[in-house]
Amino acid sequence: MPSLFVKSGKNINKQALKQIGTLAFLVIVCIIFSILSPQFLEANNLSNIAVSACVNAVIAVGMTLVIITAGIDLSVGSVLAMASVVMATFMKSGMPVFFAVLLALFVGCFLGIVNGALIAYAELQPFLVTLGTMSLIRGFALIYTNGEPITDLPSNFRSSIAGNAASFPIPILIALVFAVIGHIILQHTRTGEYIFSIGGNETATRFSGINVNKYKIITYALSGIAAALAGIILAARLGAAEPTAGQNYETNAIAAAAIGGASLSGGKGSILGTIIGALILSALTNGLTLLNVQSFWQQVATGAIIIIAVMVDKIGDNKKI
Repeated sequence: MPSLFVKSGKNINKQALKQIGTLAFLVIVCIIFSILSPQFLEANNLSNIAVSACVNAVIAVGMTLVIITAGIDLSVGSVLAMASVVMATFMKSGMPVFFAVLLALFVGCFLGIVNGALIAYAELQPFLVTLGTMSLIRGFALIYTNGEPITDLPSNFRSSIAGNAASFPIPILIALVFAVIGHIILQHTRTGEYIFSIGGNETATRFSGINVNKYKIITYALSGIAAALAGIILAARLGAAEPTAGQNYETNAIAAAAIGGASLSGGKGSILGTIIGALILSALTNGLTLLNVQSFWQQVATGAIIIIAVMVDKIGDNKKI
Protein backbone atom coordinates (compact mmCIF):
# COMPACT_ATOMS: atom_id res chain seq x y z
CA MET A 1 0.00 0.00 0.00
CA PRO A 2 1.16 3.60 -0.63
CA SER A 3 2.98 5.54 2.03
CA LEU A 4 1.81 8.72 3.72
CA PHE A 5 3.14 10.89 0.95
CA VAL A 6 3.02 9.21 -2.45
CA LYS A 7 2.77 5.97 -4.28
CA SER A 8 6.29 4.82 -4.86
CA GLY A 9 9.99 5.12 -5.40
CA LYS A 10 11.67 8.25 -6.61
CA ASN A 11 8.56 10.41 -6.20
CA ILE A 12 8.52 9.79 -2.43
CA ASN A 13 11.51 12.08 -2.01
CA LYS A 14 10.06 14.78 -4.25
CA GLN A 15 6.66 14.79 -2.60
CA ALA A 16 8.14 14.59 0.90
CA LEU A 17 10.44 17.52 0.19
CA LYS A 18 7.53 19.54 -1.19
CA GLN A 19 5.47 18.92 1.92
CA ILE A 20 8.38 19.72 4.21
CA GLY A 21 8.94 22.92 2.23
CA THR A 22 5.25 23.85 2.48
CA LEU A 23 5.27 23.22 6.22
CA ALA A 24 8.45 25.28 6.57
CA PHE A 25 6.76 28.12 4.70
CA LEU A 26 3.82 27.97 7.14
CA VAL A 27 6.26 28.20 10.05
CA ILE A 28 8.04 31.16 8.43
CA VAL A 29 4.72 32.97 7.89
CA CYS A 30 3.81 32.41 11.54
CA ILE A 31 7.20 33.63 12.76
CA ILE A 32 7.00 36.80 10.67
CA PHE A 33 3.52 37.69 11.85
CA SER A 34 4.36 36.85 15.47
CA ILE A 35 7.21 39.38 15.28
CA LEU A 36 5.03 42.03 13.65
CA SER A 37 2.02 41.40 15.90
CA PRO A 38 2.37 39.81 19.39
CA GLN A 39 -1.33 38.91 19.26
CA PHE A 40 -0.72 36.45 16.43
CA LEU A 41 0.54 33.61 18.65
CA GLU A 42 -2.14 34.00 21.30
CA ALA A 43 -4.11 30.79 21.82
CA ASN A 44 -7.43 32.36 20.84
CA ASN A 45 -5.97 33.77 17.63
CA LEU A 46 -4.36 30.47 16.64
CA SER A 47 -7.71 28.79 17.24
CA ASN A 48 -9.37 31.41 15.04
CA ILE A 49 -6.86 30.69 12.27
CA ALA A 50 -7.60 26.97 12.42
CA VAL A 51 -11.39 27.44 12.56
CA SER A 52 -11.28 29.96 9.70
CA ALA A 53 -9.29 27.48 7.62
CA CYS A 54 -11.86 24.69 8.09
CA VAL A 55 -14.33 25.65 5.34
CA ASN A 56 -11.60 26.13 2.76
CA ALA A 57 -9.75 23.01 3.92
CA VAL A 58 -12.83 20.80 3.50
CA ILE A 59 -13.55 22.15 0.01
CA ALA A 60 -9.87 21.87 -0.89
CA VAL A 61 -9.76 18.18 0.06
CA GLY A 62 -12.41 17.46 -2.58
CA MET A 63 -10.75 19.84 -5.02
CA THR A 64 -7.43 18.03 -4.58
CA LEU A 65 -8.96 14.74 -5.69
CA VAL A 66 -10.39 16.44 -8.78
CA ILE A 67 -7.12 18.22 -9.60
CA ILE A 68 -5.17 14.96 -9.35
CA THR A 69 -7.36 13.58 -12.17
CA ALA A 70 -6.29 16.64 -14.24
CA GLY A 71 -9.75 18.13 -13.72
CA ILE A 72 -11.10 21.24 -12.00
CA ASP A 73 -14.32 22.05 -10.16
CA LEU A 74 -15.32 25.71 -10.34
CA SER A 75 -18.83 24.99 -9.06
CA VAL A 76 -17.91 24.23 -5.43
CA GLY A 77 -18.99 27.64 -4.11
CA SER A 78 -22.37 27.35 -5.80
CA VAL A 79 -22.81 23.77 -4.57
CA LEU A 80 -21.99 25.00 -1.06
CA ALA A 81 -24.74 27.62 -1.31
CA MET A 82 -27.35 25.29 -2.84
CA ALA A 83 -26.77 22.50 -0.32
CA SER A 84 -26.89 24.88 2.64
CA VAL A 85 -30.11 26.67 1.62
CA VAL A 86 -31.90 23.38 0.92
CA MET A 87 -30.78 22.09 4.31
CA ALA A 88 -31.86 25.29 6.03
CA THR A 89 -35.36 25.39 4.52
CA PHE A 90 -36.10 21.78 5.46
CA MET A 91 -34.59 22.28 8.90
CA LYS A 92 -36.82 25.30 9.55
CA SER A 93 -39.85 23.38 8.31
CA GLY A 94 -39.34 20.84 11.08
CA MET A 95 -36.98 18.24 9.67
CA PRO A 96 -34.60 16.89 12.35
CA VAL A 97 -31.09 18.33 12.15
CA PHE A 98 -29.48 14.96 11.41
CA PHE A 99 -31.67 14.29 8.38
CA ALA A 100 -31.36 17.88 7.14
CA VAL A 101 -27.56 17.54 7.22
CA LEU A 102 -27.80 14.25 5.33
CA LEU A 103 -30.02 15.97 2.78
CA ALA A 104 -27.38 18.68 2.25
CA LEU A 105 -24.71 16.03 1.68
CA PHE A 106 -27.02 14.24 -0.77
CA VAL A 107 -27.58 17.50 -2.70
CA GLY A 108 -23.80 18.03 -2.90
CA CYS A 109 -23.23 14.45 -4.02
CA PHE A 110 -25.95 14.68 -6.69
CA LEU A 111 -24.62 17.93 -8.12
CA GLY A 112 -21.12 16.46 -8.15
CA ILE A 113 -22.41 13.42 -10.03
CA VAL A 114 -24.00 15.74 -12.61
CA ASN A 115 -20.65 17.46 -13.12
CA GLY A 116 -18.85 14.14 -13.37
CA ALA A 117 -21.34 12.64 -15.81
CA LEU A 118 -21.13 15.63 -18.14
CA ILE A 119 -17.35 15.47 -18.08
CA ALA A 120 -17.03 11.69 -18.34
CA TYR A 121 -19.79 10.71 -20.74
CA ALA A 122 -20.33 13.89 -22.76
CA GLU A 123 -16.53 14.28 -22.91
CA LEU A 124 -16.73 17.98 -22.13
CA GLN A 125 -13.88 20.02 -20.65
CA PRO A 126 -14.02 20.14 -16.82
CA PHE A 127 -13.30 23.87 -16.81
CA LEU A 128 -16.20 24.68 -19.13
CA VAL A 129 -18.64 22.23 -17.52
CA THR A 130 -18.06 23.47 -13.98
CA LEU A 131 -17.98 27.09 -15.15
CA GLY A 132 -21.46 26.52 -16.55
CA THR A 133 -22.79 24.65 -13.51
CA MET A 134 -21.26 27.30 -11.24
CA SER A 135 -23.63 29.86 -12.75
CA LEU A 136 -26.52 27.41 -13.17
CA ILE A 137 -26.51 26.16 -9.57
CA ARG A 138 -26.03 29.66 -8.17
CA GLY A 139 -29.04 30.79 -10.17
CA PHE A 140 -31.17 27.94 -8.82
CA ALA A 141 -30.08 28.79 -5.26
CA LEU A 142 -31.17 32.40 -5.76
CA ILE A 143 -34.48 31.33 -7.31
CA TYR A 144 -35.07 28.79 -4.53
CA THR A 145 -34.70 31.46 -1.83
CA ASN A 146 -35.86 34.51 -3.82
CA GLY A 147 -32.40 35.85 -3.16
CA GLU A 148 -33.02 36.05 0.60
CA PRO A 149 -30.88 34.46 3.34
CA ILE A 150 -32.47 31.86 5.59
CA THR A 151 -31.83 32.98 9.15
CA ASP A 152 -32.48 31.85 12.73
CA LEU A 153 -31.31 28.29 12.23
CA PRO A 154 -31.95 25.98 15.21
CA SER A 155 -29.59 26.45 18.13
CA ASN A 156 -28.97 22.71 18.45
CA PHE A 157 -27.73 22.68 14.85
CA ARG A 158 -25.36 25.55 15.52
CA SER A 159 -24.01 24.05 18.74
CA SER A 160 -23.57 20.57 17.29
CA ILE A 161 -21.64 21.77 14.23
CA ALA A 162 -20.02 25.08 15.20
CA GLY A 163 -19.73 24.61 18.97
CA ASN A 164 -17.06 22.99 21.10
CA ALA A 165 -16.54 19.40 22.24
CA ALA A 166 -14.54 19.33 25.46
CA SER A 167 -13.26 22.84 24.65
CA PHE A 168 -12.16 21.71 21.18
CA PRO A 169 -13.82 23.48 18.22
CA ILE A 170 -16.06 21.03 16.39
CA PRO A 171 -15.40 22.56 12.92
CA ILE A 172 -11.71 21.68 13.31
CA LEU A 173 -12.65 18.14 14.33
CA ILE A 174 -14.95 17.77 11.30
CA ALA A 175 -12.26 19.09 8.94
CA LEU A 176 -9.64 16.74 10.42
CA VAL A 177 -11.90 13.69 10.14
CA PHE A 178 -12.80 14.56 6.55
CA ALA A 179 -9.13 15.11 5.70
CA VAL A 180 -8.23 11.72 7.17
CA ILE A 181 -11.00 10.09 5.12
CA GLY A 182 -9.73 11.87 2.01
CA HIS A 183 -6.17 10.73 2.73
CA ILE A 184 -7.27 7.12 3.22
CA ILE A 185 -9.24 7.17 -0.04
CA LEU A 186 -6.35 8.71 -1.95
CA GLN A 187 -3.46 6.72 -0.52
CA HIS A 188 -4.90 3.42 0.70
CA THR A 189 -7.66 2.39 -1.71
CA ARG A 190 -7.95 1.32 -5.33
CA THR A 191 -10.07 4.39 -5.97
CA GLY A 192 -7.09 6.53 -4.96
CA GLU A 193 -4.74 4.53 -7.18
CA TYR A 194 -7.08 5.01 -10.14
CA ILE A 195 -7.41 8.75 -9.42
CA PHE A 196 -3.62 9.10 -9.64
CA SER A 197 -3.54 6.88 -12.71
CA ILE A 198 -6.21 8.90 -14.53
CA GLY A 199 -4.32 12.12 -13.88
CA GLY A 200 -1.00 10.61 -14.87
CA ASN A 201 -2.14 9.08 -18.15
CA GLU A 202 -5.85 8.74 -18.83
CA THR A 203 -5.42 6.91 -22.14
CA ALA A 204 -3.16 4.25 -20.64
CA THR A 205 -5.56 3.89 -17.72
CA ARG A 206 -8.44 3.21 -20.12
CA PHE A 207 -6.39 0.64 -22.04
CA SER A 208 -5.58 -1.13 -18.79
CA GLY A 209 -9.28 -1.91 -18.37
CA ILE A 210 -10.13 0.61 -15.67
CA ASN A 211 -13.56 2.24 -15.90
CA VAL A 212 -12.27 5.82 -16.11
CA ASN A 213 -15.75 7.34 -16.42
CA LYS A 214 -16.88 5.67 -13.20
CA TYR A 215 -13.95 6.99 -11.20
CA LYS A 216 -14.26 10.48 -12.64
CA ILE A 217 -17.87 10.57 -11.48
CA ILE A 218 -16.86 9.29 -8.04
CA THR A 219 -14.21 12.01 -7.80
CA TYR A 220 -16.61 14.84 -8.67
CA ALA A 221 -19.22 13.35 -6.33
CA LEU A 222 -16.66 13.54 -3.51
CA SER A 223 -15.94 17.14 -4.45
CA GLY A 224 -19.67 17.90 -4.25
CA ILE A 225 -19.92 16.23 -0.83
CA ALA A 226 -16.94 18.28 0.36
CA ALA A 227 -18.59 21.51 -0.81
CA ALA A 228 -21.85 20.57 0.90
CA LEU A 229 -20.04 19.74 4.15
CA ALA A 230 -18.30 23.11 3.99
CA GLY A 231 -21.72 24.73 3.50
CA ILE A 232 -23.03 22.96 6.60
CA ILE A 233 -20.10 24.26 8.67
CA LEU A 234 -20.45 27.78 7.29
CA ALA A 235 -24.22 27.89 7.92
CA ALA A 236 -23.71 26.69 11.49
CA ARG A 237 -21.05 29.33 12.15
CA LEU A 238 -23.15 32.15 10.69
CA GLY A 239 -26.50 30.92 11.95
CA ALA A 240 -27.86 31.45 8.44
CA ALA A 241 -27.74 29.97 4.95
CA GLU A 242 -27.27 32.43 2.11
CA PRO A 243 -27.74 31.80 -1.64
CA THR A 244 -24.78 34.11 -2.27
CA ALA A 245 -22.46 32.20 0.07
CA GLY A 246 -19.32 30.59 -1.29
CA GLN A 247 -18.49 33.11 -3.99
CA ASN A 248 -14.81 32.82 -5.00
CA TYR A 249 -14.35 29.85 -2.66
CA GLU A 250 -13.21 27.78 -5.63
CA THR A 251 -10.22 30.10 -5.97
CA ASN A 252 -9.14 29.58 -2.37
CA ALA A 253 -9.60 25.81 -2.65
CA ILE A 254 -7.50 25.64 -5.82
CA ALA A 255 -4.91 27.86 -4.14
CA ALA A 256 -4.71 25.59 -1.08
CA ALA A 257 -4.26 22.52 -3.28
CA ALA A 258 -1.64 24.24 -5.47
CA ILE A 259 0.31 25.55 -2.49
CA GLY A 260 0.17 22.05 -1.02
CA GLY A 261 1.83 20.56 -4.09
CA ALA A 262 -1.06 19.44 -6.30
CA SER A 263 -0.27 19.80 -9.99
CA LEU A 264 -2.98 21.30 -12.19
CA SER A 265 -1.76 19.04 -14.98
CA GLY A 266 -2.80 16.05 -12.86
CA GLY A 267 -1.16 13.02 -11.32
CA LYS A 268 0.25 14.71 -8.22
CA GLY A 269 -1.09 15.91 -4.91
CA SER A 270 -1.68 15.02 -1.29
CA ILE A 271 -4.27 15.78 1.36
CA LEU A 272 -1.62 16.67 3.94
CA GLY A 273 -0.11 19.26 1.62
CA THR A 274 -3.55 20.71 0.89
CA ILE A 275 -4.37 21.10 4.59
CA ILE A 276 -1.08 22.91 5.14
CA GLY A 277 -1.88 25.10 2.15
CA ALA A 278 -5.28 26.01 3.65
CA LEU A 279 -3.60 26.90 6.94
CA ILE A 280 -1.09 29.12 5.13
CA LEU A 281 -3.91 31.07 3.45
CA SER A 282 -5.81 31.40 6.72
CA ALA A 283 -2.68 32.50 8.62
CA LEU A 284 -1.87 35.01 5.91
CA THR A 285 -5.35 36.55 6.00
CA ASN A 286 -5.38 36.63 9.79
CA GLY A 287 -1.93 38.14 10.08
CA LEU A 288 -2.59 40.87 7.53
CA THR A 289 -5.88 41.67 9.26
CA LEU A 290 -4.09 42.06 12.60
CA LEU A 291 -1.71 44.47 10.88
CA ASN A 292 -4.68 46.45 9.52
CA VAL A 293 -3.66 45.76 5.93
CA GLN A 294 -6.44 46.46 3.44
CA SER A 295 -8.21 43.44 2.01
CA PHE A 296 -7.05 44.48 -1.47
CA TRP A 297 -3.47 43.77 -0.47
CA GLN A 298 -4.54 40.46 1.06
CA GLN A 299 -5.73 39.39 -2.38
CA VAL A 300 -2.44 40.52 -3.89
CA ALA A 301 -0.50 38.47 -1.32
CA THR A 302 -2.66 35.39 -1.92
CA GLY A 303 -2.19 35.65 -5.69
CA ALA A 304 1.56 36.07 -5.31
CA ILE A 305 1.79 32.96 -3.13
CA ILE A 306 -0.15 30.92 -5.70
CA ILE A 307 2.19 32.01 -8.50
CA ILE A 308 5.25 31.26 -6.36
CA ALA A 309 3.87 27.81 -5.50
CA VAL A 310 3.30 27.00 -9.17
CA MET A 311 6.80 28.21 -10.06
CA VAL A 312 8.38 26.14 -7.28
CA ASP A 313 6.41 23.10 -8.45
CA LYS A 314 7.63 23.63 -12.02
CA ILE A 315 11.26 24.06 -10.92
CA GLY A 316 10.99 20.94 -8.77
CA ASP A 317 9.69 18.92 -11.70
CA ASN A 318 12.64 19.97 -13.84
CA LYS A 319 15.19 18.88 -11.23
CA LYS A 320 16.33 15.33 -10.76
CA ILE A 321 16.24 14.11 -7.17
